[in-house]
Amino acid sequence: MQIESSTAPSNGAPASHQVPANAASLQTFVFALFFIFGGITSLNDVIIPKLKDLFTLSYAQAMLVQSAFFAAYFIVSIPAAAIVRRIGYMRTAVVGLLTMTAGCLLFIPASSSGVFATFLIALFVLAAGITIVQVVANPLISLLGAPQTAHSRLTFAQAFNSLGTTVFPYVGAILILGSLATVDPATLSGAALDAFRAEETRVVVQTYIGLAIALVVVAALVWHNRKKLVETPAPKVSILKAFELLRQPRFAFGAACIFLYVGAEVAVGSVIVNYLMESNVLALSAEEAGKHVPLYWGGAMVGRFIGAALLRMFSPGKVLACAAAMTITLLLVSANTTGMVSGWSLLAVGLFNSIMFPTIFSLACEGLKERAAEGSGLICMAIVGGAIVPLITGHAADAVGLKMALAVPALCYAVILGFGMFARRPRAM
Repeated sequence: MQIESSTAPSNGAPASHQVPANAASLQTFVFALFFIFGGITSLNDVIIPKLKDLFTLSYAQAMLVQSAFFAAYFIVSIPAAAIVRRIGYMRTAVVGLLTMTAGCLLFIPASSSGVFATFLIALFVLAAGITIVQVVANPLISLLGAPQTAHSRLTFAQAFNSLGTTVFPYVGAILILGSLATVDPATLSGAALDAFRAEETRVVVQTYIGLAIALVVVAALVWHNRKKLVETPAPKVSILKAFELLRQPRFAFGAACIFLYVGAEVAVGSVIVNYLMESNVLALSAEEAGKHVPLYWGGAMVGRFIGAALLRMFSPGKVLACAAAMTITLLLVSANTTGMVSGWSLLAVGLFNSIMFPTIFSLACEGLKERAAEGSGLICMAIVGGAIVPLITGHAADAVGLKMALAVPALCYAVILGFGMFARRPRAM
């Protein structure tokens, strides 16, 4: 799918690099999508301790929340790219938003059942919708402007993603973690336990019903404005041809790093509440620890605004390598200290996470041109790292404790550092 400009290009640029006359208004629409899917994704960080408490789960079992959620990226990304090629960016965004709505509404039967697995199904459907929206948003923001500033523009768009991840967990901590049960579920059984779980998860349901209403409104607005983006159909090809892109070393390395980055970011975010509750860290209550989660994501928001400027001045690969080195340092400090230093060094990881996803994405996809949607689909498949790395981290936490488990995301960042140095020079077009 290509975007057409309403005026002829003056510089002889290829059609795939023409900028629509209404690019500014379309960018605003994309920024809103980044805000929405970022915020909803970050709510997992406050749902995990809630479900862990209610269903008396181990860390590894609790991380199944992230596994169910991010597995959708692996399954849905390539079909989503095919939908984009068939019906266009705007209509595909509506499909994604309505799928997200369905996922939110599935929390109603999940709560009524009082069974952990039903929450995982609801989260999977919700994530499927987010995957579709993200397959739309990433290449679209890259195409809505000059290719030379795509790194900076995508980083700026990701700042709105971080704004969502900053706002949503704080509200979620009040609504969801503020009502953590005072009764120990381990003392109940049978019908009494099922009824207790259904009652305690009601606040989760109310939160997601509110989100469903908001998503329907946004979907209606997008549908109303669907004709603002003029698109021409791309040639029909098998979606399996997208995997040919993995023959390109730079793209394949970048896709692997998206897998590792998302996995590391989600793993750290998922353990923050329990980590800050540890007696040798900050010894906070669940609600107060939950209110610190926005500081992790807020750091990413601030870092993305700063990073958008830095990426205009320095090689994106070098900026990525420096950010990865800082995250490794902070994780080592947190794992080997106690108290305030341990807690705040972990939260500070968010600041240096800030530029990683958009920079890896744009470095990997340099030069894909009309195959941008296919590349975005494969990159989004790699987000399945959020399903696997946190699960590994959870098993490590059960075996050796939360502090030592930080070695798992640290290893992921080490590989990203290597990609930054590998891709420090622009790809020949």
